[in-house]
Amino acid sequence: MENLRTGVIGLGRMGQHHCRVYASQRETQLVGLFDIDPQVAKGLSLRYEVPAYQHIDELLDQVDAVSIATPTPTHFDLVMRCLEHDVHVLVEKPVTETLEQAEELARVVEKSGLIVQVGHIERFNPTYMELKKVIENLNIIAIDFRRLSPYRVSNKDVNVVLDLMVHDLDLSIDLMGREPNLISAYGLTPFSAGLDHAVAQLCYCDGPIITLTSSRVTEHKIRTVEVTAEEAYIEADFLNKGISVHRCSLGEYKDQNLNGVKYHQESLIERILVPNVEPLVLEINHFLQCISQNCTPCVSIFDGLNALRLALWISGLISEQNLQLASQPHRITMREGV
Repeated sequence: MENLRTGVIGLGRMGQHHCRVYASQRETQLVGLFDIDPQVAKGLSLRYEVPAYQHIDELLDQVDAVSIATPTPTHFDLVMRCLEHDVHVLVEKPVTETLEQAEELARVVEKSGLIVQVGHIERFNPTYMELKKVIENLNIIAIDFRRLSPYRVSNKDVNVVLDLMVHDLDLSIDLMGREPNLISAYGLTPFSAGLDHAVAQLCYCDGPIITLTSSRVTEHKIRTVEVTAEEAYIEADFLNKGISVHRCSLGEYKDQNLNGVKYHQESLIERILVPNVEPLVLEINHFLQCISQNCTPCVSIFDGLNALRLALWISGLISEQNLQLASQPHRITMREGV
């Protein structure tokens, strides 16, 4: 990786983090930035003492690899321009806006010989990496993903499925190694014309059932996954980097005399040590190593394509479901005693 020249296109919140990580790399050099807002680009240019280019092609002529952290609708054209300049790319998720764009991009990448990695950053979350080890030999019955955020800090470029749920769809595919046999999904649009709250279930003929809840209308940021297996119950918190494994649970009701009957439960709880490493650092290091070693990233263009396909399918199912509910507003009358 020595003397590898890197750059960042798109200097919003995520792009600024990419700049910080590239600037801290010893073996590579951050050599340039680009953003459509010249004031933002100028500020970061001064901070990292690198040029802020006025035209993307000028930046691409100076770099070997770039991160693209721009709005999703721009991804396809920008990645194609990078490939035309023989530049390796780490593009934020979702990989493109449409499935057709992703399929075309996959064909071009395969012929190019260049490294294109998709920014499904949760693959590099140390909590997820440890969770995979914990559940590797368990007989899994169900997996529940919860990814919730406040509306004011959420990305509005795409709906909540493409913004948040797509992370957990990618993890589901990674865990299962295949796409589901059956999908059901529901969603609401309380704050915007796009989808803001969504729930989906992925069913496999031989199990497990995977439930995914994603929302950008909650006043609490949550990134958790719960795994129900025959041998244990596992809780993982991606934000706080913690994993708890519950085994051998016993529950009973105890008579508390004047205080009535109370439920009491005991179980063996294992706390799994999770390394305190920033996922973006691991993600970018992996990207740079793949360039150096000329190997396929663990989150390739095809992984991004598969996650996008599921996300768009779920978005379509929810749209159809909402249209049916709007056109046939059936009500169930609850009778007394029922």
